[in-house]
Amino acid sequence: MGTHQMTPKFTPEITPTLEELQAQERRLIFRQFTNDDAWELGSLLVELARERQAPVAVDIHRAGQQLFHAALPGSTPDNDAWIARKRRVVERFGASSYLVGSRFRAKGTTFEDSSRLDPDAYAAHGGSFPINVEGVGIIGAVTVSGLPQLEDHRFVVEVLEQFLEKYLG
Repeated sequence: MGTHQMTPKFTPEITPTLEELQAQERRLIFRQFTNDDAWELGSLLVELARERQAPVAVDIHRAGQQLFHAALPGSTPDNDAWIARKRRVVERFGASSYLVGSRFRAKGTTFEDSSRLDPDAYAAHGGSFPINVEGVGIIGAVTVSGLPQLEDHRFVVEVLEQFLEKYLG
């Protein structure tokens, strides 16, 4: 995972509760999500990742179509595989990949042990967040891979908060 350190707005040691994770999902909702929105959001993710020298790959999918992808220095093809596995969890469970994994951990088990899904196709690790459109529902996912899973999750949430604040006021 490298030695690059993110500087999140959160205290890294504190694992978010299920309630905090669910609140993020209720709060981070789009009024619409166009191809141009995907470009703007993806560009913001890349800009902040570059500032932090984060070795990540960034991906935005909507309705089965890849609208944005970038692989920054230090990322590898393995990050693309992780993106696909995390995105499939969002598409199947309708929640962030980190929340899905946290729900299994809260039950004293793991996603890998209890989901009955192929771990080569699905990964409930942090970094993929649903694109939820008001009045429509989840239409896609924004995903980051390359940092420890909680940092991937926090990075996506931080950028979504900035994006929605800027574009939706």
